Amino acid sequence: MQRVEIRSSVNMKIEKIDTWLVSKWLTVRVTCDDGTYGVGEGNFWSYADATAVIAHRIEDDIRGLDPRDIDRIWNVAYRKYSFRSPAITAVLSAIDIALWDIKGKRLAAPVWDLLGGKVREKVRAMPLLGAYGNTGTFTTPESFAEAALLIKNDGYTALKMTPFPSNWGELSYGDLIRQNTSIVEAVRNQIGWDFDIGIEIHRNLFPGSSVAFAQQIEKYVPYFYEDPIAPDSVMSASTVGQKVNIPLALGERNNTLWEFREYCTLPGVDFIKPDIGLAGGFSHVKKIAAVAESFHIKVAPHHFLGPIANMANTHMAIATPNWDVNEFSPEIGSFKENIVTNVVSVEDGYFIPPEEPGLGIDIVEAEMANYPYEAGNGETARRPDGGLVLG
Repeated sequence: MQRVEIRSSVNMKIEKIDTWLVSKWLTVRVTCDDGTYGVGEGNFWSYADATAVIAHRIEDDIRGLDPRDIDRIWNVAYRKYSFRSPAITAVLSAIDIALWDIKGKRLAAPVWDLLGGKVREKVRAMPLLGAYGNTGTFTTPESFAEAALLIKNDGYTALKMTPFPSNWGELSYGDLIRQNTSIVEAVRNQIGWDFDIGIEIHRNLFPGSSVAFAQQIEKYVPYFYEDPIAPDSVMSASTVGQKVNIPLALGERNNTLWEFREYCTLPGVDFIKPDIGLAGGFSHVKKIAAVAESFHIKVAPHHFLGPIANMANTHMAIATPNWDVNEFSPEIGSFKENIVTNVVSVEDGYFIPPEEPGLGIDIVEAEMANYPYEAGNGETARRPDGGLVLG
């Protein structure tokens, strides 16, 4: 990891941006003319190869600017051509995270300190069922329940799961609702009531079916009901919120403050889920969190990709009053542990913030080449007639 000392240069300038496509995300390193650098990640995972091209276009726009002027740099890149695609904000996220890393190194302070200091000492971790341990493919309610118990036995107090059987696209409406409900029932019965269960739908239902399913599982008291329908229509999300008695959690595919502001006005929304590698990095997500706080809405960010973004979420959580829980896929024992100098520490089901200046994490450049980009398979399930299950 780069040695840190307080730097007072007033003429510091951005010199270059290096990029790597690792697994399903973009990793960047922003280097200044005095040699100081920061690292970041962008999470436009299905089309990460496009973000590498955009990153070098933005590099041309911001080269020579003072890295201390983070909001200025963010707006130069975001507003230049008035395009607002998630590919652009994913790149901005990576660059923004790297710039905060640089700022922390220059001032010899962890990023959470620059964001306002601690509002909590640690952050509750929420493992993703299916990504945790060597649990394989879930085919029965019992297999979901056994995997959930493994998470609880390892000291966690919450998990997130998608309670869909692997062949869900082939099922009739009634059978889908029945099988999904039986999965939630099995998990709750296995792990008891002293444990929180987040329900992730992955936008796989329509408004009517999402309401029907929610009404069936209300008695099992899910912690939240995430992205039940596609994010294309705020009005449709409002329809769901009016009829569901489970807290809604929305926004993992959304990427701007203005989209999240609209979500915050909807009935039933108790959580928003910005992805720090997609929704603009520290600079933009802290604004999203502030808007949510004004509506008494909590932040439970989306995250399942790289270790730098996971570290960034930990910094945000430590300094943000309405931040609630950080979901993640385990890093210890996975390839993610190999591509960085260290990952976020987890103790008794909680993330422990770093004390090192900046992010407190660095890349291992030689290792990243061993895990090349894998294009995502974004197609949804198919129905028996060959059509897509639209979500």
